[in-house]
Amino acid sequence: MGQRFEVSVNELSKKYASDRFDFQDTSELEPLDSIIGQKRAVEAIDFGLNMKGPEYNIFVTGLEGTGKSTIVQALLMAHAKHQETSEDLCLVNNFDNEYCPVVIEMPAGSAVYFSRSMTQFIEVLKTRIPEAFETPSFLEEQAVIHKKTATRQKKRLEDVEQLAQGQGLIIVRTEADYQIVPALDGQPMSEEAYESMDEAAHRDLDERMIQMEERLNEALIEINRLGEEMKAVLKELAASKTDQLISEQIDPVRYYFMDCKDIQTYLEKVKDDIIDNIALFLGVKGHDGAEGKKVLEMTGSLVKRYQVNVLVDRRQEKGAPVVVEPNPSFHNLFGKIEKKPNMGSFETDFTLVQAGSLLRANKGYLVINIEPLLVNLPVWEALKRTLQDSQLRIEDMPDQADYGMPSLKPAPIPLKVKVILVGGYEPFRILQSADARFNKIFKVRADFDYEAELTDENGVNYARFIARVCKDEDLLNFTADGVWAVIEYGKRMVANQQKLSLRFGQLLGLLKEADYWAKKENARLVSQAYVLRALSQQRFRHNLYEEKVLAQFEDQSVLIDVTGKIVGQVNALAVYDMGEIAFGRPTRITAESYMGPAGIINVEHESDLSGETHDKGVMIISGYLGRIFAQAYPLSVSISITFEQSYEGIDGDSASSTELYAVLSSLSGVPIRQDIAVTGSVNQKGEIQAIGGVNEKIEGFYDICVKKGLTKTQGVMIPVSNVKNLVLRKDVAQAIENGSFHLYRVSNIDEGIEVLTGVKAGQPDAAGHYPIETVFGKVQEKLKKYHKLSLQYGR
Repeated sequence: MGQRFEVSVNELSKKYASDRFDFQDTSELEPLDSIIGQKRAVEAIDFGLNMKGPEYNIFVTGLEGTGKSTIVQALLMAHAKHQETSEDLCLVNNFDNEYCPVVIEMPAGSAVYFSRSMTQFIEVLKTRIPEAFETPSFLEEQAVIHKKTATRQKKRLEDVEQLAQGQGLIIVRTEADYQIVPALDGQPMSEEAYESMDEAAHRDLDERMIQMEERLNEALIEINRLGEEMKAVLKELAASKTDQLISEQIDPVRYYFMDCKDIQTYLEKVKDDIIDNIALFLGVKGHDGAEGKKVLEMTGSLVKRYQVNVLVDRRQEKGAPVVVEPNPSFHNLFGKIEKKPNMGSFETDFTLVQAGSLLRANKGYLVINIEPLLVNLPVWEALKRTLQDSQLRIEDMPDQADYGMPSLKPAPIPLKVKVILVGGYEPFRILQSADARFNKIFKVRADFDYEAELTDENGVNYARFIARVCKDEDLLNFTADGVWAVIEYGKRMVANQQKLSLRFGQLLGLLKEADYWAKKENARLVSQAYVLRALSQQRFRHNLYEEKVLAQFEDQSVLIDVTGKIVGQVNALAVYDMGEIAFGRPTRITAESYMGPAGIINVEHESDLSGETHDKGVMIISGYLGRIFAQAYPLSVSISITFEQSYEGIDGDSASSTELYAVLSSLSGVPIRQDIAVTGSVNQKGEIQAIGGVNEKIEGFYDICVKKGLTKTQGVMIPVSNVKNLVLRKDVAQAIENGSFHLYRVSNIDEGIEVLTGVKAGQPDAAGHYPIETVFGKVQEKLKKYHKLSLQYGR
């Protein structure tokens, strides 16, 4: 009776036809140089790349293995190569505030030259300055200045001494100062002589000494002023000499960067600072031992003042930068200020500052995976702030800023970068709904599809993709039937006869493994047989647990019937997803009905083993029974439903139709075929709805039937809407073609119960009564009986 619902062989996935392709193997094909099936995503990315403004950053979504990252990088490289190469960036000392170093932009590829030039410049000055200050001409100029000043100072002191002698006084020089003392016969007066003087003479002497001290102080001030003048003249002489040396060494650099205003300003400050610290350049020579070592350390620290820290070097880049950051930590993104230990503490300087990927991508593009970024929320918040402000600050992380010392605060750097976040659907769904700033900053969404229509064009493009992989990975070429086997696998991946998978990561693995098996047998080409072998071996490596499950059915540890008929018992199908593989297994569902309070007892729910979706499915069954059988009188039946030998949680509604069949069988007393397994969800109208994993479920029941013995009557009943999803294993498809196994498709409960029992469901007359010989008629009779008894017992 169920033959009219049977799926025909023609409705299964098509076999390979010899005239399907016009090539013998993939060596005849041009390798694929375009993107298959991602028109929406490619256009969205192109839109985002060409939109100006800090808010038009891009987030790319899609399943793993769809080639998101590879395609995004390829599109970025193609777009960036037509743009100007970004500037190099260097960090230099701020001579006004060493804790706030300054960033300098310069033409691309010139930063290393600038850094090396400055290092060489300082090294040369360390030698040339001391040498220049020891030349006879310079020493002679110095001597003249010293002599001239000394002469003037001596003359000024002699004038005061002559004046003192005229007053009967002498100027005596001590270690610390000059003193004026009374004189007697040209010599300092003795104490006895001083004491012998009368009071008037004492007063006169004291007045003369006071007046002379004033004159002496004036002279000493004048002598000091002459000394300061000499120092200024010597410094000017040294500055002139140093300026000449600096110009000789730095003029080529100055000329090279003549259009870079910041470098010109910096070089002027370098010159002024060197002149201010000329003593240290001169201080190394002539010092030995500990003092010499100390001076060397001071000189080394001084020389570091003029070093150039290259933050971004673009010598090897052409076009705008494209940077991929696989590990978006705080330091990797924003840069790092390194610390080095020193006598129990830490120290740092501008030469220890390192750039992060944001700075390397400045005026270009930065690709970041969203999942590792969201693991560290402070980094995510800092990234959003940086993009909104269009300024980058290289600084310590908040929890690492205190080392008992002031930290560097480099000046903010203007930032113009387009960030492309790549990830799965769930992180972006959460961000769009929970993070208001995300929607303001990342306005462009690029969704990567995981499937494409199986058109002739896409079939050929699949073959060209295989040709490209063979060329890039040095694989054997694939025959036409080998290509078709890969296409079949692409259909299986999306479980759709009319679509192809775009998850090329998995396809690449299959191509490599098929090549391995072909080369192992010294084959010249990879044929269909090697592709199927690769799939078989791949499953064998992962299906140990599946075989253990099958063994439980074989040794009766788990009970299942695949022959006969039983009332209130149906074989349902479930899918076990093990990550790398998924497989189906049957589960026995039983239903018992008896007079009592109206309702369904969901044993799994009562045992806390039922998920929300499964509970919903059971409630839908209640709605269906009420719609069909409780229009004239209330139901007075209790129904118990359970998944036998199930000790883990159950969720999903793909077995809801199966549970309903068991209930109808229990109420009607009509037995159900045990050689047919069932899958499909049901709505309150009795319509059978599509489910997932249809291929794995069919194959799972087929494997059990093979273990227990094929009877040529066994099969699986599926929703009619799942026929398009049939892409079965070769052995299962062959068994169906041979008539050893069967598939049935149904669109509603009426059709399904007819297939399972061989008895029609029945159609009601105008009064709502079903024929007694139908399944629904028998159910109606039992429910009437229960209702009458309930009224009787109720009285």
